[in-house]
Amino acid sequence: MSTAPRLTALDALHRSLGATMTDFAGWDMPLRYASERDEHNAVRTRAGLFDLSHMGEITVTGPEAAAFLSYALVGNIATVGNGRARYTMIVQEDGGIVDDLIVYRLGETEYMVVANAGNAQIVLDALTGRVGGFDAEVRDDRDAYALLAVQGPESPAIMKAVTDADLDGLKYYAGLPGTVAGVPALIARTGYTGEDGFELFVAPEHAEQLWRALTEAGAPHGLIPCGLSCRDTLRLEAGMPLYGHELTTALTPFDAGLGRVVKFEKEGDFVGREALTAAAERAETAPPRKLVGLIAEGRRVPRAGFPVVADGKMIGEVTSGAPSPTLGKPIAMAYVDAAFAAPGTEGVGVDIRGTHEPYEVVALPFYKRQK
Repeated sequence: MSTAPRLTALDALHRSLGATMTDFAGWDMPLRYASERDEHNAVRTRAGLFDLSHMGEITVTGPEAAAFLSYALVGNIATVGNGRARYTMIVQEDGGIVDDLIVYRLGETEYMVVANAGNAQIVLDALTGRVGGFDAEVRDDRDAYALLAVQGPESPAIMKAVTDADLDGLKYYAGLPGTVAGVPALIARTGYTGEDGFELFVAPEHAEQLWRALTEAGAPHGLIPCGLSCRDTLRLEAGMPLYGHELTTALTPFDAGLGRVVKFEKEGDFVGREALTAAAERAETAPPRKLVGLIAEGRRVPRAGFPVVADGKMIGEVTSGAPSPTLGKPIAMAYVDAAFAAPGTEGVGVDIRGTHEPYEVVALPFYKRQK
């Protein structure tokens, strides 16, 4: 028996704007409003407004909240300053990646873990299962928040029109409580587009008021509503991994080229330490496949799962692929054998339905914003 998809607090508003809706991780979400290329280019050159209320917020509180999170996750959460955020991961005992996360420190003994929509319940269950023995509490707060994001070079100017919070003092990967358009919010300077921007955690009943205020404030700056489709091409250009594509339980952080998020030096044991120690040693002696960028010489678009080939042999696999509006060519991320991972390696192609299309190997990201 299939269950009806969950709706965000902005569902009726999205439909009134003519959004094409899609089922994403059990949620009905806007895929696009008009042209996904226009939405993509708006975020790159002006600003876009996203509903990200499908993300999973989990609150961890208590005297041993930091010690618990350092045990449950691969990062050293004890060193996260008040008001700061950290990118980290949760892994299985065998080191396989369960999800990549952002952890915000909201207070002395309060943290918010933000999980990907499709993994929110899995992460919640894992944290709940790991908290025994710690003076800490894990709380499912997914229904307590709506999440809006303003992304793009004009986002600071738009936000300054609706809040008197100290945005200039708000660093990348930090968050502060404030009021935005009369609405209490946690204002975070994080994002998944490669641009500057803000994510706003608010009570669901305030979501529509905030969306309308941001739309009005953003109109002179060219802000438009944006769906999940352009979010995917934006993050792909920025070389940002997507769970289920670049990250899976079959890969450790070291396999994914993200071993830097694992902090072996932190105090005490943590879930997956032994397996990750072995993975780190393996990565030194026998480098795993490396995540690289591929740019098409032709017009055919590679998709996840397509084989990467060289000298008539399969040397890797595409994890994400799409036409790049910024580069004007199809691009892809792929895991390839280390011998073929250097930028400029010749003779690399993608097998697209039996035809070996030539691709240029490049370092990630494809796109980096000008500071």
